[in-house]
Amino acid sequence: MSAKSNSNVRQLLLGAAALVLACAAMSGCSHRAQPAAIAPPEVAVVTAHHEPVPVTTQLPGRTSAYLVAQVRARVDGIVQQRAFVEGSDVNVNQRLYQIDPAPYQAALQSAQAMLARARANLESTRAQAERDKPLLAGNAISKQQYLNDVAARDQAAADVASGIAAVQTAKINLGYTDVVSPITGRIGPSLVTQGAYVQASAATMMATVQQIDPIYVDLNQTSVEGLQLRQQVASGRIKLNGPDQTKVRLVLEDGRTYTRTGALQFTDISVDQSTGSVTVRATFPNPDHVLLPGMFVRAVIDQGTTNAILVPQDGVTHDRAGGATVLVVRANDKVSQQTVNASRTYGDSWVVESGLQDGDRVIVSGTQHVQPGMHVRAVPAQPGPRLARNVAEQPEQ
Repeated sequence: MSAKSNSNVRQLLLGAAALVLACAAMSGCSHRAQPAAIAPPEVAVVTAHHEPVPVTTQLPGRTSAYLVAQVRARVDGIVQQRAFVEGSDVNVNQRLYQIDPAPYQAALQSAQAMLARARANLESTRAQAERDKPLLAGNAISKQQYLNDVAARDQAAADVASGIAAVQTAKINLGYTDVVSPITGRIGPSLVTQGAYVQASAATMMATVQQIDPIYVDLNQTSVEGLQLRQQVASGRIKLNGPDQTKVRLVLEDGRTYTRTGALQFTDISVDQSTGSVTVRATFPNPDHVLLPGMFVRAVIDQGTTNAILVPQDGVTHDRAGGATVLVVRANDKVSQQTVNASRTYGDSWVVESGLQDGDRVIVSGTQHVQPGMHVRAVPAQPGPRLARNVAEQPEQ
């Protein structure tokens, strides 16, 4: 083969190699020019459906004793004994203090002696009047003499009546030296000690007894809410007595739910002008003395049920004007924004009264990655603890 022929072969080989490289480069460029399709974002949804939802009202308030009795001195004297343990339960008519009774025993004996003297005098004057009565008929004595006899008899009878009252007063004062509890309840600290001098004129405070089983809960409600409550009472939706009496539940200061339910008693007839609120009173059983007077509590008043849709709080947003909106996945997997009426909560969910239909898929997770009009891939939200099912643990806000 000639040198010229070898040169032509090399040129052909070099040209073929260049063509292969060019084709490879073009193939790589074509692959880079066609990006892979982007998958739609994934969102978690819940399917809306109507269900009965309790209607409740939550009100703040404080507990107060059912009965309060201030034990005060009713006679003067020295306290000889204290007969109770501070903070313990006492019964009605149980002795609490003993005041020195000696002066009052002496006063009673003196009154009894004066009464005996008055009775003796009454017998004498009565006998005298009876003797002089026939003498007056025979003109043996003057009429004035007989009138004096009758007056003396009546005066003696009045002295007996006064003596009886004096004896009764002395017995009462003697009884006051034995200071007893006027009610059954729990007694607080003693305000006097053994040896202290107490006075009836100063009404010396000695102790306070409070009955806390049952116990009152006084709730504060705005005048507008109070008007609505009275309308519901008038319509029969809320009952203040009878077997269907409206129940009230309590949430304590530490967030725990009080185990016993109470009953709504009444609403105040006047509005506090400084706060614009009215007082609503409920009564609760308190056998274990968990509730103490003065505790702050939150009360949940049952007002029936309504047919509504529960949407987890993560699925509802509010605009600057306070309007509630949700993101809904339509049948074509497109996101749509929907305005709803959600003015209250029930547990961990918003109560949607309008704006949603049964079967609507509401986005509850992943809302920050989507916008109205986008295509998404909807998956059911993982079920979590439905605190909304237990209003006693998570009452309405």
